[in-house]
Amino acid sequence: MAKPMPSALYLPSFFLFRALFCFHLQVVASVSAPLLNLESSILQEPVVESINSNPKAGWKASMNDRFSNYTVSQFKHLLGVKPTPPGDLQSIPVMIHSERLKLPSQFDARAVWPKCSTIGNILDQGHCGSCWAFAAVESLSDRFCIQFGMNISLSVNDLLSCCGFLCGFGCNGGYPIAAWRYFKRSGVVTEECDPYFDQTGCSHPGCEPGYPTPKCKRQCVEVYKNGPVEVSFTVYEDFAYYKSGVYKHITGAEMGGHAVKLIGWGTTEDGEDYWLLANQWNRSWGDDGYFKIRRGTNECGIEKSVVAGLPSSKNMVQEITNVDDDAFLDASA
Repeated sequence: MAKPMPSALYLPSFFLFRALFCFHLQVVASVSAPLLNLESSILQEPVVESINSNPKAGWKASMNDRFSNYTVSQFKHLLGVKPTPPGDLQSIPVMIHSERLKLPSQFDARAVWPKCSTIGNILDQGHCGSCWAFAAVESLSDRFCIQFGMNISLSVNDLLSCCGFLCGFGCNGGYPIAAWRYFKRSGVVTEECDPYFDQTGCSHPGCEPGYPTPKCKRQCVEVYKNGPVEVSFTVYEDFAYYKSGVYKHITGAEMGGHAVKLIGWGTTEDGEDYWLLANQWNRSWGDDGYFKIRRGTNECGIEKSVVAGLPSSKNMVQEITNVDDDAFLDASA
């Protein structure tokens, strides 16, 4: 006799949340890149020498281990921010702050909210063009901690695989603004519930030729859901070489759009203003995974490409259920 199927979906001991969000302006400019040799190495010693010998560069370049075996094509694939569809921002309210608002000259979210360990995390998107999803999920995780004192890591995989065509093309790129709409509409589960499918990054064999988007798992997707924000900007070839200092575009062709998490700002001893950002190319790239970029000049379009949301305790639901694994079924059952 067949085992009877339960009439409802049961969930194991996970904390699942839903929250409503307000939105900030998100605009991504796109310009067609010139033709390049896509199979050549993204890192070239002459470029490092050119940047490091330029007294006006303001930053140091390096043959970063993260991309030691990458071709131009593989590097471009990581830059997964797609141009926002025309008219897609018309219904999104724009947040405008008074110019009289006094801000500190230096700010680092890691120091302001030291109990929020997620702010300082440097993750690895592997060989998938999922930057648009990483930056969104990381920023929202931080904001949950800042708002409610909850150190939780939300699931990139949930957003990447379950938002579907509404967010774009999964590992082949997506729209940052659509990620935050997904949070509002469907929520997002914890990383524990739905871990990222490529934890080892691109240092392992088999990074090519496929970049598959993971399948959406509905078993653990119930609903879930102020500080760091997601920002998008245009990446040029020289960004792959960044090691330290305040980045500004010096040389190389346009590669594509990339999304990262902005966690602070400051001014160098030489008087150069910068934004402080966390990338998701592991700690072997850049300044231990972080980078600084020139502030106040819209370098690479980074100051017109901000999107974020605020979690609301009014709409937060917490559910804890203990059941056997056999009762853990797909929602479609």
